[in-house]
Amino acid sequence: MTASPLSAYPPLNVRVHTPRLSLLGATDELLERLVPTVRKGVVTQPPWPFDDPMSLYEDSPEREWGWLQGVWRGRGRVSSSLWRLYFVVVIDGEPVGMQDLIGIDFAAFGTVTTFSWLSPDVRGGGLGKEMRQAVLHLAFDGLGAREASSDAFFDNHASNRVSQALGYVPNGVSWDTRRGEPAEIKQWRLTREQWIKRRRDDIELVAVGDCLPVLGIDPPPTD
Repeated sequence: MTASPLSAYPPLNVRVHTPRLSLLGATDELLERLVPTVRKGVVTQPPWPFDDPMSLYEDSPEREWGWLQGVWRGRGRVSSSLWRLYFVVVIDGEPVGMQDLIGIDFAAFGTVTTFSWLSPDVRGGGLGKEMRQAVLHLAFDGLGAREASSDAFFDNHASNRVSQALGYVPNGVSWDTRRGEPAEIKQWRLTREQWIKRRRDDIELVAVGDCLPVLGIDPPPTD
């Protein structure tokens, strides 16, 4: 896949590269290339992984419309108190899913959380773990995060296994609804110190520095 021209909006230029995949800022061109996957259905049977409301549970074409609108809203609603970076997961030049990084009052707390999904065609090969490692490298090494959290419904075994494998520790439980039904959520926490113990040296960050002022972030300290 040829490189897209740089955007005037720095968050769209951020890239994270690992030996297996790339996280690329979610431009409209990349989103359009993901539409067939969303139209086909990201999830079609239980266990349902997403809490309500979630456009990926809707019927087509409302599913695609709602998904695109959600990304567009999130990209435009960025401030120092709330931001969400949307990345398209690309393997061998083909978009296969999304990995998001969310910060709430990041300047004060240094905490982030993550959200992701993959095309059903490529699940089960360790890509979910690789995606999370990539976005955690961005969070801790690129943005200077102090702590990352994740949560998943108790029967979302794939997500919970990724958190456990990457050194997160259990951090309580909560409840939410999915498709209108209540379900219990397992919460996870990963500190900077825990991440450093498993830090990889083969992940490349691109154009992160130009993005920091948009997010209201000072340059991170060096370890």
